[in-house]
Amino acid sequence: MTLHEVKQLHAFNSWANNKIFDALAQLSTEQYMRDMQASHGSIQGTLLHMVGAERIWISRLLGAPEADLLTATEAPTLQAVRSVWETNGYETARFLGRITDKSLQETFAAKSPKGDTYTHMYWQAVQHIVDHSTYHRGQIITMMRQLGVVPPTTGLIVFYRETAKR
Repeated sequence: MTLHEVKQLHAFNSWANNKIFDALAQLSTEQYMRDMQASHGSIQGTLLHMVGAERIWISRLLGAPEADLLTATEAPTLQAVRSVWETNGYETARFLGRITDKSLQETFAAKSPKGDTYTHMYWQAVQHIVDHSTYHRGQIITMMRQLGVVPPTTGLIVFYRETAKR
């Protein structure tokens, strides 16, 4: 995977998450926090997980002390979660600004929550961040439909089509 491709994936992830955050702004607090019997309960719980996991992976990419998962105490509102996510985006851009095609192929070690150590190439980690977010955006879209709200379209091909017009 090339640096250009990794930057495209990051741009897609940012575009798709922005669409989700914008669409969720129309929900009431009750809808946002309602237990939908999903993997992480509510839309709030799913966003906290998605953004928190991204923060952990970014800290790994930067070689910083590993971040913690995001909690409802730390980010009790949609805007607070979005603020953390925006910081994640800046940190990812900082990482992508200093890495090269060659260094994307290098490896780093990461410890799982269970204590197992894994070795990954940098490009694999960025690709995982995007894949993980895509999975949870799909869950959020399903919950929005269950609430009777029309969700945004966040597919990769739509991103390519929209950005080709620019």
